[in-house]
Amino acid sequence: MMSTISGTTGTIRAVAGRDAARRARPLLLAGVVAGPIYVITSLTQALTREGFDLSRHAWSLLATGDLGWIQRANLLVTGLLVALFAVGLRHGLAGGTGATWVPRLIGLFGVGMVLASFFSADPALGFPPGTPEDYRQMSWHGALHVVTASTGFVGVIAACLIMTRRFAECARRGWAVWSAATGMLYVGALVGLSSTGTPFWIFTFTGAVVLVFTWLAALAMDTRGGQRPL
Repeated sequence: MMSTISGTTGTIRAVAGRDAARRARPLLLAGVVAGPIYVITSLTQALTREGFDLSRHAWSLLATGDLGWIQRANLLVTGLLVALFAVGLRHGLAGGTGATWVPRLIGLFGVGMVLASFFSADPALGFPPGTPEDYRQMSWHGALHVVTASTGFVGVIAACLIMTRRFAECARRGWAVWSAATGMLYVGALVGLSSTGTPFWIFTFTGAVVLVFTWLAALAMDTRGGQRPL
């Protein structure tokens, strides 16, 4: 009798697990498309908006000026997609190291982007056109943009490092190295950008952003495929 009940319980759990995984697949797809949307939209603006210089200006400055609404909308849409991905990832990881905290931290990254979309960065370094080169004032919304975006950055960095351990435990060395490199490059780029802001660190930070979104998209596809246990 007990064995029958135990077998029935196991079957119910298995079916529930499959149902949860099925429901998670569309949410995981959000993590695949979030990065391309953000990067393509940002890069298109960077190459077409008057006065924007990729070697001097971070993408956050695109949220300023008359056309700043485009980048703010970009942040909002991308942040919502990342948050949806985090919900799907919670079902996809299904136990093990980071199964609870990695989705939360990636969700924090998404929420940080959403909040940053409501608080635009301050003009700086001659952008948008008409801004003095030495303009250094920080408004309340500029300060909140920095705080909300930075909180999200910390979240995704922590997620990368936790996933490094998870992948190492599963003997997926390539994934472990990639996750660690992504997190550490983001840390270095943030420190370099905030301390010097030279063209080298501007490009490094931009590259780190692209790498993070590439990592998120790959993680979403890997989890969605379900070919190997994470």
